[in-house]
Amino acid sequence: MKLLSALVAVLTVSCASAAITVRFPKLKRDGTSTLSLSEANHYGSPAPFVPGWYYGNTPSLAPDLPWLKDKVGFFFFRLSFVFPKPNTRLTEPLRQDTTNPQPSQVPPPPSGVYTPTFTGLTGAIQADDYITFGLVDTVQDCEQMCDGVSGCAFFNTYHDVNGKDGSPLLTCSLYASCHGAELATNTGGQTQPDGSVNFITDSDGYCKA
Repeated sequence: MKLLSALVAVLTVSCASAAITVRFPKLKRDGTSTLSLSEANHYGSPAPFVPGWYYGNTPSLAPDLPWLKDKVGFFFFRLSFVFPKPNTRLTEPLRQDTTNPQPSQVPPPPSGVYTPTFTGLTGAIQADDYITFGLVDTVQDCEQMCDGVSGCAFFNTYHDVNGKDGSPLLTCSLYASCHGAELATNTGGQTQPDGSVNFITDSDGYCKA
């Protein structure tokens, strides 16, 4: 009986050690790849046609990219990217003078809020103030990325059909200044390895107030 107990104890320790051994290489790989993202290399995307990161909830859709929503990847991501502190102050409504009514005016959007400059185009932005681009699940994910990258004032999301091996993910491109539809001139047209030609759909642009 004592021999059996000792054997169980040894096996338990061995299994625990094996579990730890399996996890560490993955953590190191994730951290190293995320640490390689920097402003100098456009956060892993020095060329506007090669995504540098994935910020979403399904990393299996982009297995070759640093996953920035991973806990370890996010830690190293914060070392490379500049995150603004959240504004927790509540904005009080303005008190109106009812004795002297003023003509109604549309108030400007609050600071930090994004407003669309175009929607539903078939072309993506091409501009010299390009910062980086990656892949995301939603428009909201791209907005969070723009908030997290120092100097980002505008983001462009779109579907690059045939350009991501059939992936349903959105492309998320970040820029230092706001742009309109006149610069959405990248309509695709590149021949892919399988012979198909990529094209752009659902291109939306958002400017930070």
